[in-house]
Amino acid sequence: MTEPPTRKAYIIAALTVFVGAIFFSTKAIFVKLAYQYGIDSVSLLTLRMVFSFPVFLVFGFWSFRIKSNQIYKLTKKDWFWTIAMGLCGYYLASLFDFMGLQYISASFERIILYLYPTIVLIISFFLFHAEVKRVHVVALLLTYVGVGIAFYENFHLTEADTIIKGTVLVFCAAIAYATYIVGSGRLLPKIGTYRYNSISMSAACLGVFIHNIGLHGFNLLEFAMPVYWISLVMALVATVIPSFMMAEGIRVIGSSNAAILVSIGPISTIGMAYVFLEEKLGWLQWMGTFFVIAGILLITLQKKGSRV
Repeated sequence: MTEPPTRKAYIIAALTVFVGAIFFSTKAIFVKLAYQYGIDSVSLLTLRMVFSFPVFLVFGFWSFRIKSNQIYKLTKKDWFWTIAMGLCGYYLASLFDFMGLQYISASFERIILYLYPTIVLIISFFLFHAEVKRVHVVALLLTYVGVGIAFYENFHLTEADTIIKGTVLVFCAAIAYATYIVGSGRLLPKIGTYRYNSISMSAACLGVFIHNIGLHGFNLLEFAMPVYWISLVMALVATVIPSFMMAEGIRVIGSSNAAILVSIGPISTIGMAYVFLEEKLGWLQWMGTFFVIAGILLITLQKKGSRV
């Protein structure tokens, strides 16, 4: 059993999650900016990981030399699940997300992706018999009605096949990321933030590299120069830095409490999409966004203090 965090540690961890969520929310903006130069989703994801991988390797080697980490030796089971969570949360989730962003706006993508706390609740219920109260059911209905409203507006503004394909892909990303959050909440306290994050993210990077080699070979030098600058900044601002911030925050305050703070994500993305991509939301999508955020807060506030 780990001791509960002090008030100061809790506040610092909460702020870390909050800022990390804002950093993560920039990802969709970078992806949309890069797509303007004709790059495909797998190549862009690979460039993101090419710039991220060396940092994770350095932190990985360093984390194994920390004395506090040497107290707990990783078992084969720990290695398996840490690698599995990395592949799920940052290979599959990122792949589905990048593919989905080819078909839908950055603002709508963030609304769908933000459903992941509801999926965390559902996974926790079926796998760990977590209690589901009546307010949770109301919250689930509220969030999916909100997505339905936003989907309805986008459906009438975009070709039907395009919006459906993008929605399904990003929802698959939300499922994969929710699985990662549930697993991380149970693995992080015993493995440690830097060690866990370095192993899981390195596994995700290798998964992306193998995928790209199978699809495109080793050619990553044929794109416009702005693509590489966008990929570099995305790797640092929207991948490396927030991944450690979120992992540390989840370790201290738990995944359920962290989900409260990441409610800033959709609003942050919508604001940046308006500034950098000139995306404008209609009143229906704003209403849908409000319903989704309200539903997520209902779920997570009911579980405040839990470390699921």
